[in-house]
Amino acid sequence: MSEMPARGASAPVRPSVIQLVFREKNALYAAYVPLLADGGLFVPTAREYQLGDDIYLLLSLPDDPQRYPVAGKVAWITPANASGGRTQGVGVKFPPDEKTRLVKLKIEETLGTMISSSKPTQTI
Repeated sequence: MSEMPARGASAPVRPSVIQLVFREKNALYAAYVPLLADGGLFVPTAREYQLGDDIYLLLSLPDDPQRYPVAGKVAWITPANASGGRTQGVGVKFPPDEKTRLVKLKIEETLGTMISSSKPTQTI
C-alpha cells in the first residue's frame, strides 16, 4: 500500500531553472555584473521573484558549445515599467565557489576589454 501525502503538505520549493543563452558579446556585456564580488548576471524575466530566491542558471556563452550550471540567488529586481526603459528581470548573484569562479573568469575572458566600457548595461 502506498502512502499519500497529508493534505496541505507541500513539497519543498525548488529553485527555478533558467536557460540563459548569450549569442553575442554585446548581450553578455549588457547582462554581466562585475560589481558583485563573485560576479552575477541580469536575467530578463516576467516571473515574480523575491530577494534571496534561489535560481539555477544553465548558461551558454558566445562561441562556446559548453553550458555552465550556476546556482545563484536573486540580488536585485527590476520591476515591469522600470524607469529609463530598463528590461524587467532579476539580477542573479553568483555563489562564492570555485566552479562558479571559473565561470566568472570565462565571462571576463570572453568580454576582454569590453568589460571596462562605459556603455550602459541592464545591471545596477
